[in-house]
Amino acid sequence: MTELMNEYGWTLLLIVLQALAIIVPLLTCVALLTYMERKVMGAMQLRQGPQTVGPFGLLQAVADGVKLFSKEIVIPSRAHGPVFILAPMLTLFLSLVAWAVIPVNEGWAIANINVGILYLFAVSSVGVYGVLMAGWASNSRYAFLGGMRSAAQMVSYEVSMGLVIVCVLLCVGTLNLTEIVMVERTWWMNALLFPMFIVFLISILAETNRAPFDLPEGESELSGGFMVEYSGMAFALFFLGEYANMILMSAMAVILFMGGWNVPFGLEGDIINAVPGVIWFGLKTFSILFFFIWTRASLPRYRYDQLMRLGWKIFLPFTLIWVVVISGTLLYLDAFPK
Repeated sequence: MTELMNEYGWTLLLIVLQALAIIVPLLTCVALLTYMERKVMGAMQLRQGPQTVGPFGLLQAVADGVKLFSKEIVIPSRAHGPVFILAPMLTLFLSLVAWAVIPVNEGWAIANINVGILYLFAVSSVGVYGVLMAGWASNSRYAFLGGMRSAAQMVSYEVSMGLVIVCVLLCVGTLNLTEIVMVERTWWMNALLFPMFIVFLISILAETNRAPFDLPEGESELSGGFMVEYSGMAFALFFLGEYANMILMSAMAVILFMGGWNVPFGLEGDIINAVPGVIWFGLKTFSILFFFIWTRASLPRYRYDQLMRLGWKIFLPFTLIWVVVISGTLLYLDAFPK
């Protein structure tokens, strides 16, 4: 009995250490991402960005965290208290558990399951509940409208994202994320998947409620949207969840379309080959995150009817047609994965 308890104890300790190995670097990257966003947007808009707290403003994220932790969490008198508190916790939790199947290097995944892509898609789909719960539990018309907008927006673009993933799976023939990276793709496969890469990039902007698709948080008409009643640490959890989701979606784009941890563009050389795969994975993810920031700094917000039209009248028919195109091409060339 004692040996069994010791075995379970060591197993539990290993699980905790694996979780910390993901959560601590991820939250550190979230802090750095907020700093990068402010600096990049400052440069694009001809201003300085953070520069006061710490050298070059590097500790600005720490100062913001301390401020939010120290502020009171105000629960509106007519709000549904338990659901109101649970909503931001659920949002952050879902953005963290998805990383269990993300391989940042060969063999570097907590759970290398055979249906990893389905796991990711399921977790990202459940994420809408946190926003819906926040909008409903706040008992505010602004928050409720923001929650409804987010639900419609995320469901609409998940359809297109699902079809984009189907196109990738047709070419690689596996649901395992590590194997998706390891499968060797021909130049014509990459050419066929490039339009789907563009659709995926635009869809993850809508999926994460980022500009120019940040309508659930539209300050101009909803004064903050589903987060309008949140303050203190509850608001910080939404904030952390949003940026963690940005990094997650960027990692998905890298795995599906950019070769994961492999050297980009087939480059060769002693120095290039000496760079660890995790560094290449991080650099590629950084490039997608820069795309998030660049679109926020340069594009105006869409109207809601434009957002829905783009999802249902353009992306959905196009991705359906492209599934047929890729299937027909693979069938004609007898190139379906064995």
